[in-house]
Amino acid sequence: MTRLARPRRLRPVLATALSALLVATAGAVVVASAPDTADTAETGTASTEAAVRPVAARAANPATPGDFTGYGFDQCLAPDQAKMDAWLAHSPFLAVGIYISGDSRACRSQPNLTPTWISTQLAKGWRLLPITLGPQASCQPRFPRYDDDRRIDPTPGKNKTYGKARKMGRLEAVSTVADAKALGIVPGSTLWYDLEGYDNTNTHCRESALQFLSGWTRKLHALDYVSGVYSSASSGIKALDDARVSRPGKFVLPDRLWIARWDGVANTSTSYLREDGWRPGGRVKQYRGGHDETWGGVTINIDSNFLDVGKGSVAARESRCGGVNVSFRRYAPIRRASATYTPGAKQVKALQCLLQERGLYRGKLNGRYNPKSVAAARAWQQQAGLAVRDAFLRRHWIALLSAGSTPVLKHGSAGEGVRRLQRALNAAQDGVDLRVNGVFAGSTTTALKAWQSRVGHTASGVATPATWRLLALGKRR
Repeated sequence: MTRLARPRRLRPVLATALSALLVATAGAVVVASAPDTADTAETGTASTEAAVRPVAARAANPATPGDFTGYGFDQCLAPDQAKMDAWLAHSPFLAVGIYISGDSRACRSQPNLTPTWISTQLAKGWRLLPITLGPQASCQPRFPRYDDDRRIDPTPGKNKTYGKARKMGRLEAVSTVADAKALGIVPGSTLWYDLEGYDNTNTHCRESALQFLSGWTRKLHALDYVSGVYSSASSGIKALDDARVSRPGKFVLPDRLWIARWDGVANTSTSYLREDGWRPGGRVKQYRGGHDETWGGVTINIDSNFLDVGKGSVAARESRCGGVNVSFRRYAPIRRASATYTPGAKQVKALQCLLQERGLYRGKLNGRYNPKSVAAARAWQQQAGLAVRDAFLRRHWIALLSAGSTPVLKHGSAGEGVRRLQRALNAAQDGVDLRVNGVFAGSTTTALKAWQSRVGHTASGVATPATWRLLALGKRR
């Protein structure tokens, strides 16, 4: 990839002063990612747009990545908006790592990475992982890259505490926070330090790297950010885990680890890291290195990642109509009662609740498909542009259960929109039997793909506005 030069970084004193000014004026966002053995996804530069973008708008960004379990990718240059939109609508990824800081990153020029780019991705639902690639381990053979970047100082010092390395880590944290805030990455976000693979048998190299990361984490905490470290599973990750177990309290350990282990397995485990470390919610794994993927007609060279951070993808509990259950594994047609047929009271009550929430039903929630219920059902059918009739059929259920906003949803999404999708899929297909929990995981992806295929929609496993339009029509086949 093209490597562009950039002016030397400000001297530490000036950088610290600039950071203090920025800390006092802005918020933050998160982006990240890095490769293990090759010069892949590295980058990040704040635009002068930060100087004119309203502080309030930047401060309104959410902390990132937040609570999330799902797929992500990282890439050297921040993709332009058209590419991001295509991948949002068609790819399985909902998290993206972009290099925002550090003198040693390969892609120093970031034409697309601006405060507006950050806030736009966050508003669209992307989880961002901001990465810094600054000073590297003293025994890392590929660094320094340029004449203005440095290695971590391996000098143990008189007390053998590697104070110089620790100070370098603190300064890098200050600089990174300044760059993050300039982009609108708010406090509470995770900032990731990319420590490329090195030789763990080299004592001074390893110990100075650990002290550097200790200084990085301590300073990020002081500045109200979450500390993340990306490294090779066999070097930096192993060293941190060994320090956790064998030398507790010796180092300030990062809150989250990003494991570079290209084993092709989309999980957050590796034999180099004990299973009790950084769990729950403290791991990301880069499970596949640089390769091309094409989604929505757009090809990007990426590394693939799986994330399990924070509480994971979780949905807040819901309460409908004072406790009425509206979630079922199957939704049956409802007709007027007769001598041989009585509609199920629980599902009639759910229908009454849903119609009440839309201001169409004003009777009691009694589970009886009475004249008031029939009238409300007919009113909703007319409102939805469907054929009006007394019976409430499965296509009506599909349309009613899916009614509302039309967000892009995929593996890792969570919340009210996912519940609507899960209910509609249960109504649309026999034998789906989805648990309606508001969390978009593997079973929801499978059910969505099956329905999309049946109705002639692209079977992407991603719910897009086009998906919602078909659900609003009550499509079953």
